[in-house]
Amino acid sequence: MRIGVIGTSGSGKTTFARQLAAAMGVRHIDLDAVTWQPGWVALHETDPAEFVRRCEAAMAADAWVSCGNYIASRPSLLARATDLVWLDYPKPLVMARVIRRSFDRAAGGRELWPGTGNVETFADWLDKGHPIRWAWDTYRRRTRPYEALFAHAPPGLRLHRVTRPWEAERLLARLAAG
Repeated sequence: MRIGVIGTSGSGKTTFARQLAAAMGVRHIDLDAVTWQPGWVALHETDPAEFVRRCEAAMAADAWVSCGNYIASRPSLLARATDLVWLDYPKPLVMARVIRRSFDRAAGGRELWPGTGNVETFADWLDKGHPIRWAWDTYRRRTRPYEALFAHAPPGLRLHRVTRPWEAERLLARLAAG
């Protein structure tokens, strides 16, 4: 199986995808790790063709679980995926998660993606592009494109819209067993 996990910032895409990949014994592809270069340079913005090339190389395997929302890599994802999971949680849950995650990251000071030197700091919380602000500002406007994606998905792509954490736990178990 090749499974893509999408959802707004803070919805738990990376955690869900990492757990599912481990349960299935397949590679986890974190598209944030693909795009974020040292110094917080976003490859999907600075060199979209290279970003897509790297995503396609990672998705060439027979089985994987990816997570991320990058439009540039979406055609590659949809061409290869067997399943698409949308973590569509209520805004209060997403905000609680992204705030907790950001606090843990800033307090821990650990590098987010090995070799990048990128760490989150409390000072970053004031930036418009910080995950807390990004999640708040983009929550509503992400719903329509995801609904359209699900309404016009490629034939044969199995779709899973998850609206509660307990549904995610059940889906994870089902996909891991399948």
